[in-house]
Amino acid sequence: MGIRINAVGVVAADLTTTLAFYERLGCTFTISPGGGHASADLGGFELMVDTAESMASYGLADAAPPAGPRPGFALAVRLDSPAEVDALYAELDAAGHGLHKPFDAPWGQRYATVTDPDGTKVDLHCWLPGREPGA
Repeated sequence: MGIRINAVGVVAADLTTTLAFYERLGCTFTISPGGGHASADLGGFELMVDTAESMASYGLADAAPPAGPRPGFALAVRLDSPAEVDALYAELDAAGHGLHKPFDAPWGQRYATVTDPDGTKVDLHCWLPGREPGA
């Protein structure tokens, strides 16, 4: 049996706002006919975004986004430099998405966390100079 995780889905209260957030992080979406679902190919892995209404239409009403950050789940975005982590965090924080300010993590990365418009945590990270795997 060939099992492999190949997608992650999030539920959006406002599809347009959530797609704009992820487009700022480099995603390009295809919106399904009817407009309740969008997906972005991330190079062999897919980010799917659905509206709470579309999920409810399939009997999945419990999929509505919770208020505040979603516990125990985060997406991650890799950037090329600590300066890029800091700049993107500052931009997203100014728009109300900041959660954990950038810091140099003991595992060798510049790391920060923001939340999307629906509370999904998104970690911003890059390897610190000289700390890359194999360095």
